[in-house]
Amino acid sequence: MDQLAVCLLIFAVTVIGYCSGLYSIATISQTSLIALTLTGCLSAKQALGYYSNSNVIMIAGMCVVAAGFNRTAFCARLANRISHLAQGSVKKMMLGYVLIGVLLSQFIQSPVVVFGIVAPMLIASAESMGISPSKVIFPVGVATICTCCTLPLGAGATVAGELNGYIESYGYTQYMVGFLDPMMGRLPMLIIAIIYFSFFALRFSPDKPILPTSLETKKTKDRAPLSSFSEIAAIVIFFGDAIALMFAKRLGLQNWEVCVAGALLMVICKVLKPKEASGSIPVSMLLLIVGSQAMAGALSVTGAGEFIGGHIASLVKLVDGNSYAVGFIFFLIPFIMTQFMSNRGTMLIFHPIAIATCAYIGGNPVGLMILIQAACLSAFMTPMATSAVPYIMECGGYNQTSMIKQGLLYSVISCIVSVGWIMTLYPIL
Repeated sequence: MDQLAVCLLIFAVTVIGYCSGLYSIATISQTSLIALTLTGCLSAKQALGYYSNSNVIMIAGMCVVAAGFNRTAFCARLANRISHLAQGSVKKMMLGYVLIGVLLSQFIQSPVVVFGIVAPMLIASAESMGISPSKVIFPVGVATICTCCTLPLGAGATVAGELNGYIESYGYTQYMVGFLDPMMGRLPMLIIAIIYFSFFALRFSPDKPILPTSLETKKTKDRAPLSSFSEIAAIVIFFGDAIALMFAKRLGLQNWEVCVAGALLMVICKVLKPKEASGSIPVSMLLLIVGSQAMAGALSVTGAGEFIGGHIASLVKLVDGNSYAVGFIFFLIPFIMTQFMSNRGTMLIFHPIAIATCAYIGGNPVGLMILIQAACLSAFMTPMATSAVPYIMECGGYNQTSMIKQGLLYSVISCIVSVGWIMTLYPIL
């Protein structure tokens, strides 16, 4: 049995394990990592590298910063204020947090960072209104993922240039991506995402956590109040971290550096005791991220992506170049693959295929490339999709089945609207 077949077998067993509920998803995730290493799908050095991945370090730091902010009376007052403005309406509260998350996602390219900023206040607001965080975590978290870099602000301003880079590398420059084209293609789904996750997604969220979660906040009355200095320091550190993450590249900093520095400051300023800081790091979530990234990496290095991508051209021939049929193929397959592989790796596979397909028939690849980007940036149903998903699962206490149940309807809407709108706006022929 070749490496690709072995990797696909381990992958299938892992997915079944996630859905079975027999063991924790962190245990299954680590089991898959060891299996991939023992079978040679990943080298020991590659497997070990996932434990020191910058996303893992960044999330650990962000959890400590969030825990420090949760210790403040300001966090409780702010959450209560938002709840008061919502006038007791959960949907109004959700609209506020979804808008905050979507706005931050236009400036910060990492959804996990955005969710880490929003989650403490969201959980506190939910608790102040007497509802479980499991009811609200998924809608807000997924909204930050699906709308990331839609508007040409911050990192989103570079999208057109990146797509044109693929076109220029291939040498088919008859059609180029305009600066506003990616925004125009994805704008309807940004609007739909805000409406859907604010007012409709709550229907599918569980009333109580399905799995134990270590990230629920403690009620303010159960905490010893902070000193005036520590209270002010915690607020400055939290919002200072958020601002620094927005401008990290301009400051010459990595996201993980900002988060770890913030975590250290929370301890130095006595917002958290060392034991509280270490206790706020969700080890099970980090182990899940490590194993999930290892699986995504193994699928990439063993050629699973190229294997699937190589069969796309034959499917395109079967539909005789129909823009909507071709668009459906180029949205659906990358969307599915990105649930299990990195979005960047999936785009690297499918952008050249889309350009080559259009070059062969003399068509416009712009629509297909925007569709691929939209599909790859909308992965949220498995912990392998993006580092933000394990964070969401831990905060909400969700299992794999719950993630699929909550995300299925939006995924169908996203596919239909994205294909219909983008291929009408940018037809192939």
